[in-house]
Amino acid sequence: MQILIYGAGNLILSDEGFGVHFVRHMEKQYQIPENVELYDGGTLGIMVHFKFEEADKVILVDVVQAEGKPGDIFRYEREDIMLKKIPVKMSPHQIGLQEMLLISEMRDAPKPDLTFYGIVAGSLDPGDQLTPPLEAGLEKVAALVIEQLKSFGVEIKRKES
Repeated sequence: MQILIYGAGNLILSDEGFGVHFVRHMEKQYQIPENVELYDGGTLGIMVHFKFEEADKVILVDVVQAEGKPGDIFRYEREDIMLKKIPVKMSPHQIGLQEMLLISEMRDAPKPDLTFYGIVAGSLDPGDQLTPPLEAGLEKVAALVIEQLKSFGVEIKRKES
């Protein structure tokens, strides 16, 4: 089983870079097995729809524009995304997740299980650092992702310091 953990975001707009910071956090803090790919999707959006087609399971991490306070985490499944139960605009760079999934469907590509973890941003001002609520959110989202991976039979361990 091939699992893709896809971090989206723009690193020069503070919290907007959360997904990329998350991928880097996971690389630095955890031992990742070979069947799990951490992918820095940056702001590529639909340009990398093929990554979703190569995986059996996809976990997407990005900021989301939703009701809540900075650092609040929301979880959405494929059905929520396709039925538009998520905010119309997920993040300022507009990854185009629905479009990516539709392109894959039009190509008759396999449909991976998909989970989207969205975190509410505190700042989208120019800058390369996360705000404190989103910095704290790195480990909170990591715990959710690790728990989900465990449900797939994949064990993730913290690296020795």
